[in-house]
Amino acid sequence: MSELVYVLNGPNLNMLGKREPHLYGHTTLAQIEADVMALAETLGLRCHFRQTNSESVMVDWLQEAFEANAGVILNPAGFSFFSVPVLDGAKLQSRPLIEVHITNIHKRDELYRHSLISTVATGVIAGLGVQGYTLALQAMAQQLRA
Repeated sequence: MSELVYVLNGPNLNMLGKREPHLYGHTTLAQIEADVMALAETLGLRCHFRQTNSESVMVDWLQEAFEANAGVILNPAGFSFFSVPVLDGAKLQSRPLIEVHITNIHKRDELYRHSLISTVATGVIAGLGVQGYTLALQAMAQQLRA
């Protein structure tokens, strides 16, 4: 049976392609999802791709991923910096968790430089644009099969 990966996206990522294109580019979340799902098939992975603006829904999904023994690729977006509940959901994971940020959060305003999630992530990809998602999926495939 193929390994399962949850790709979870936090607040405002549903507005990719429209919101601050000078930072995030013009690619939509639907386009990212299509690329991720195609690559997942090539890598022999099953993939759930989701987005929420709700902290409680994100926590529910992290718990679901834990119960499913799945790897997690997480772009926590605004949850990165202040959400202890999302951090606790990330801590729960027993399989690899790779944090993804489209921008390099370390080059942004002070408010955006310190991700709580990074403290528990297996790895972090930041600043490589939307390509970070496919890089994370490739790394996840290797991690799950190690």
